[in-house]
Amino acid sequence: MLHIDNLHAYYGKSHVLHGVHFAVQPGEIVALLGRNGSGRSTTAKAIMGLVDWQGSVRWKGQSLAGRAPYDIAHAGIGYVPEGREVFPHLTVQQNLLLGQKGRGKGSRWSLDDMYAMFPRLKARQHTEAGVLSGGEQQMLTLCRTLMGDPDLILIDEPTEGLAPQLIELVAQYLQALQARGIAVLLIEQKLTIALRVSDRALVMGQGRIVFDGTPASLQADDAVRQEWLEV
Repeated sequence: MLHIDNLHAYYGKSHVLHGVHFAVQPGEIVALLGRNGSGRSTTAKAIMGLVDWQGSVRWKGQSLAGRAPYDIAHAGIGYVPEGREVFPHLTVQQNLLLGQKGRGKGSRWSLDDMYAMFPRLKARQHTEAGVLSGGEQQMLTLCRTLMGDPDLILIDEPTEGLAPQLIELVAQYLQALQARGIAVLLIEQKLTIALRVSDRALVMGQGRIVFDGTPASLQADDAVRQEWLEV
């Protein structure tokens, strides 16, 4: 579904990614792990066309080189950035409806699905998003992206700053995505939650992939975890 090869990315003259390579298969949850500054978020931004990059990024066999971020989104890749970027003066429901992309097919998701997954959003559906708590805004951002009916969703640090019960809700959300055939690239620092829900784990260090394997093999690899992860 997504194939990345020899990916290099830059912020101005700063060379951040150094030959990143990996693939995501349909319906697969892949955890992208690593310390802050390792290049995980930059990888997601490169996929979405938000930073300058060189190399190969192919989506369903087609190159994403030179395509605008909105075009990539309409092609079926959803992106949930690390910041909780809601429209503060629109209601919860209006934020969700803005996520719809109209890709020419019936969506796998509806407002009722979002409200069933996160009942707190239903209770606050007519509330302006700007007054929601941080956890509620995180739920809203996740659900707004999902309303676009992506086939792959890139989620950057979805559990950052959330209470334990909300982290568990996010885990259930990810499993619900997979149950409906949606692939996930999960950028996360919390090793336990990432390995629990993922089919495969990638570890980044200094702008490169330094590990690609199963969650079980990463758990057993003390050297990789101690050198490249927050443990």
